[in-house]
Amino acid sequence: MTTGLASTPTDSADFRLPLDVKPTHYDVTIKTDLENSIFEGVVKIDLDVKNETSTIVFNSADLKLNDAALYSDQLKIKQVDPSPSFDDKAERCILSFSTPVPAGSKATLSIGFSGELTGAMMGYYKSSFEQDGTKKYYTLTQFEPTAARRAFPCWDEPLLKATFAVTMISHPDTVNLSNMPITSEEIYQPQTTKVEDPSLEALFSALTTQDSPEAQWKISKFQTTPPMSTYLVAYANGRFAHLESSYKSPLSGKTRPLRIYSTPDVIHQAQYALDIKAKVLPIYEEIFDIEYPLPKLDTLVAHDFDAGAMENWGLITGRTSAFLLDPKTADVAAKKRVTVFQSHEIAHMWFGDITTMEWWDYLYLNEGFATLMGEVIIVGIVYPEWKVDSSFISEHLNDALDLDAKLSSHPIEVHCPDANQINQIFDSLSYAKAGSVLRMLSNFVGEERFLKGVSIYLKKHLYGNTVTKDLWQGISESTGVDVPRIMDNWISKASMTIGFPVITVTEGKNGIHVRQDRFLESGPAEEKDNETIWNVPLALLTATNDKVNIDKSVVLDTREKTLAIDTSKPFKLNAGTYGVYRVLYSDERFAAIAKEAAKGDTVFSLNDRIGLVHDIMTLSKAGFCKVSSALTIVDILHDETEFLVWDSIARNITTLVSTWWEHEVIVNDLNVFRRELFAPIVKRLGYEYSPSESVDISQLRTRAIGQAAVAGDPAVVEELKTWFAEYMRTQDDSAIPGDLFRTTILTAVKHGGREEYEFAKALYENPTTPPSRSISAIVAMCASQDEACIEDTYTYIMSKARTQDIIYFINGFQTNFRTRRSCAQFFQDNYVELAKRFEGNFSFKYIVSATFENLTKEEDYQRTVDFFKDKDISRYNLALSQTLESLRASRAWIERSTTDIAEWLGKWKGDR
Repeated sequence: MTTGLASTPTDSADFRLPLDVKPTHYDVTIKTDLENSIFEGVVKIDLDVKNETSTIVFNSADLKLNDAALYSDQLKIKQVDPSPSFDDKAERCILSFSTPVPAGSKATLSIGFSGELTGAMMGYYKSSFEQDGTKKYYTLTQFEPTAARRAFPCWDEPLLKATFAVTMISHPDTVNLSNMPITSEEIYQPQTTKVEDPSLEALFSALTTQDSPEAQWKISKFQTTPPMSTYLVAYANGRFAHLESSYKSPLSGKTRPLRIYSTPDVIHQAQYALDIKAKVLPIYEEIFDIEYPLPKLDTLVAHDFDAGAMENWGLITGRTSAFLLDPKTADVAAKKRVTVFQSHEIAHMWFGDITTMEWWDYLYLNEGFATLMGEVIIVGIVYPEWKVDSSFISEHLNDALDLDAKLSSHPIEVHCPDANQINQIFDSLSYAKAGSVLRMLSNFVGEERFLKGVSIYLKKHLYGNTVTKDLWQGISESTGVDVPRIMDNWISKASMTIGFPVITVTEGKNGIHVRQDRFLESGPAEEKDNETIWNVPLALLTATNDKVNIDKSVVLDTREKTLAIDTSKPFKLNAGTYGVYRVLYSDERFAAIAKEAAKGDTVFSLNDRIGLVHDIMTLSKAGFCKVSSALTIVDILHDETEFLVWDSIARNITTLVSTWWEHEVIVNDLNVFRRELFAPIVKRLGYEYSPSESVDISQLRTRAIGQAAVAGDPAVVEELKTWFAEYMRTQDDSAIPGDLFRTTILTAVKHGGREEYEFAKALYENPTTPPSRSISAIVAMCASQDEACIEDTYTYIMSKARTQDIIYFINGFQTNFRTRRSCAQFFQDNYVELAKRFEGNFSFKYIVSATFENLTKEEDYQRTVDFFKDKDISRYNLALSQTLESLRASRAWIERSTTDIAEWLGKWKGDR
């Protein structure tokens, strides 16, 4: 059978599978033929028959199926459907049988299947690496959200959990991996290998048994999993190397093996990720009071991977950049990246794997929690010096608010009728906004009680499926707070809550008047878009004689409210920047807060200062205040010492320069301002890093040098060019600090020519280059100002670049003002091939956004709209809508604020 016969297309109303039968157990046998790039196998599925039925409907896509047979325990008969029907749009197979199977009975479905191993980065696919100049292949799976059906026929929905017993057939010189440990492994010999299941006889009888290893076959049987969803099933086959460690459970005292696998050429870069895994697992167990339930936890590093990483239960997978680093040269950013990825995926071992969302509408229950738990709470325990709760504001909260400030946003809990919609909601709203809302709730009720409620939630739903109310019940039980009342308008799709509020503060004689309205990047919301009343924890900070009080009990649950405070003393809403909202004060109050903030931590914390910078810059974009007011606040903070405040300043000035990129005078003046801010820090901190200095100092030096370089500071540019010239001459990069490698190579190529460009390209092509440096080389290639090099890079993307790396090239071209328009043209010229290469993948929507989001002229907007008019945009329509909305908002910002910025910069230069 082949899946080529289309029947009636399915609409969104019946996208879910019928529940006449439910799978309880899968026996999956897969033979992997790396040399011929094919796989084949047999799946036997035990079924509970809920309702009498003569049809069996399951998911299958891009597979050839054969020998589909149903055995009924009650009827004691085996039935075969010789001509099943297929619905390609819904990715379903429908089997029909002459005799109905009775309700309440058991049945077993057996199906043979085969498919191609392609580089699709979904389903069961192949990846490649180079060894001794030869391209070698290995295989792995990526099933989330709906690609298990591309590897074996199944009921591919998260609610339909079952147990899985995987058997892999492969060549003896390869390693087989799956969710569970191997229970037995043997070389196939017809005389001695027992094939107890008749449905496997054809598969086994076709195996060759010559003496040479390449002609022999190995059978690896894996232990049966606990009940789990199909999207978490995983297996892989290849010539992998591994490193091994273990951890001791603080709950049971058991010692579990931990391994990390990769290709042999890069395994030496995997030790750090393995160490992180061993550090965080016992912390998760203690916090959740639930032991990690599987006998082992492996990580497999892949050279070709669509997402960042994937939480397959017992076998985490991910990109090289997510898990590899060279400890000798890695900068702080690379260490943070690997730590966060490993910790995030391990959080999923509980959030998502043990307890799984009922349907993709509730994806945030997985991803929002993994973001908060994995990237803030746990990493904050392991590395307190990284101040991850504070960095969360810039890296997650601010990104989430930027995306959510659009009419084209969507609720955190979002209706997902089909696979196209499911793929699109793996975005900042499901991850960053959900994590931000949960962080706000944790701060409101207290982190300890919040985590106790999370533990209650997990324990009540072990190996089950959940919806939002299940989580609220757990946290309500631990806190005594009516959590649904506080949270429903932030989360629930029932209320269709999109966006977040801006809290406007008006000062009076006896206190402040606060009002909430929906915040939009385009300006004040129209009445029809401003109907939601959020329950807003205001976290009111007041200060008297340097004694700070934070009242977390104040909640704005009406449109407006008056609060009695002494406005002659410092005050601020959203203390600690835990709230998912912006706060608008008068220009005078903004300046007063900034002047107090400039004194350090006495009144306003690090989090407050970071939030202040982001709030006023974003409010200026929407026209609630002037950009000149935001620049004044940045100027007031010029003596700040904390890296993360400077990080927020750098991000926002970069946004201004990027928005006004075609206004040469303003860009030049902003760069003068940027040099004045960051060059003194470079002079103070110098270029040398010391193991004894704080992480803050290291990161501040890195950021200051990077900002000074991109702003064209002559001394910094010359220093970096000198370093790189020596590196090119000697092939020795030891003189370049790891933290400054990206800035150095980017600056050298940008201010250099063909020689520097070719050196960067060679670095990218070297298979043993650490991932962070490989990405740096891509960004550097795209920074070239040489027209011939630029054209060569466009050709290179389509002919030689790994598909997973194309997003890095696009982002690189967007930081180069010379290539922004040509990048958009490149996308349009190669649209058909790009869309094909990313068919079914997560990342195409990011490529669409990145390509067009910086084009700010009216004709750019119209050309973009016209280009997509005749395209099937169903798998990226959300991203496209958001991008077009951003273009309109940027255009309005430029029209509204160009004179204001020019006048402020002119006055600032005159006052120097």
